Amino acid sequence: MNGRSAVTAARALTEVGVILRCDWMGLTLSYWLTDGRPKPPHRSSFSVAPPIRLAVLLDTPPVAPGNPRSQWSRTHLSPSLQVCVSGGRVCRARVEQCSDAARAAVGVEAGLHVWEVLWEEQQRGSHALLGVSTHQCPLQASGYTALVGGDSCSWGWELSTNQLWHDGKRRSQYPGGGATEILSVPDRVLLVLDADAGTLGYVVDGRYLGVAFRDLPKGAELFPAVSCVWGGAEICIRYLGGTTRDAPSLQALSRLSARRVLGGLGPLSRPLQRLLLDTQL
Repeated sequence: MNGRSAVTAARALTEVGVILRCDWMGLTLSYWLTDGRPKPPHRSSFSVAPPIRLAVLLDTPPVAPGNPRSQWSRTHLSPSLQVCVSGGRVCRARVEQCSDAARAAVGVEAGLHVWEVLWEEQQRGSHALLGVSTHQCPLQASGYTALVGGDSCSWGWELSTNQLWHDGKRRSQYPGGGATEILSVPDRVLLVLDADAGTLGYVVDGRYLGVAFRDLPKGAELFPAVSCVWGGAEICIRYLGGTTRDAPSLQALSRLSARRVLGGLGPLSRPLQRLLLDTQL
């Protein structure tokens, strides 16, 4: 960063009054408007505050379309499923009395990663599961069953009932937090895999729902996976981005803090626009 850019960034940070403080638990972000009053983040009965690495990743522009991680595998899928030419969409044939699964073409062994999955609510029916698997996840079974989450090598969230599945058993309802109502899962869901921490979670409507599964095998290659029973269902996948286990840069944290504080406040000054939008600062 040259001298002029440093001055611009400093002016912008002064303008929004962003305070970064460190304590014994690590880096804590505190956001104040210029009058000194805190602006609490939005909460709902389902959402929780995302870890800072995830917050920064979700605030980062997605990778360009066509990334190899944005494709379904053409070989590791049920015979009742077919991958489109681009590789980003899988379609299920109109067959009865069977359950079918597919996994992504490329898995991950380390890092924090986010995928977008588009799956229309009216094309789910029962046993519509979204999660991750290893190479060993079964891809087809007779009858209607939970394939993703149906064995020890896969972990899945049933989108209609909100039930978590692993090792062939129903786990707790997700999201947790004492909520008793069923969450209506929209067409667009983000799958959040932290291969370093061994956790899996989801984001819907811009809200992080928290950790769904812990203790995923570290160092194992894990793949986004789906299983369904609905004839004609179409499921799209897109890789949005990933990051290493390194702490986010101060620049990324500053931009995230400023955008959160200033959301909906109207026109921004030119120095502030440069801070928020110019990645060369």
